[in-house]
Amino acid sequence: MTHSRHLTLDDIADVRAYERERPEFRAHVIALKKRRRVHLGDFITLVFENRDTIRFQIQEMARIEKLITDEAIQGELDTYRSLIPAPGQLSATLFLELTSDDQLREWLPKLVGIERSILLHAGDGDSGVTVRALPEEAHAAQLTREELTASVHYVRWELTPDEVAAVERGPVRLSVDHLAYGTTTELDGQTVAELVTDLRD
Repeated sequence: MTHSRHLTLDDIADVRAYERERPEFRAHVIALKKRRRVHLGDFITLVFENRDTIRFQIQEMARIEKLITDEAIQGELDTYRSLIPAPGQLSATLFLELTSDDQLREWLPKLVGIERSILLHAGDGDSGVTVRALPEEAHAAQLTREELTASVHYVRWELTPDEVAAVERGPVRLSVDHLAYGTTTELDGQTVAELVTDLRD
């Protein structure tokens, strides 16, 4: 049985039902995120989101914050479900994995605009394409700053059918072209297969 990509209240289990499901679902999502995680240089990590990763996020928030009303759950749905990619889209959470106060003070001012500096390259030669990530609209206003960037961003790629075909052919690389941070990483086959699943109808 295939699910709609859309998440609704009916898709979010109540607390007791989720506790029964959680060990298996958590193991599934951990394995899924491993295939969907890409490291870019020393401390940028992207996790490509899909319906299951976002459902897990909402279920975990509900569990931790003891959200039991439909209104509270709906608030979480409204916050996160825009991160589920539609066909022809990719959606990712971008983490700046800065662990010390010194790193935060040094890099958060330097990396303003990082959410507009992630490029997806697919294919080689004349058939190769490059698509730049855009900040995810619903969250951009809270996260974009002129003097200091946030340590988490949400980004999205919009691909044409020809660009989707280039991803399917491969190879696929991600790069960063920010003045303060440049790097390129080629994606492995498992990760590309996950992205192709997101992009297809």
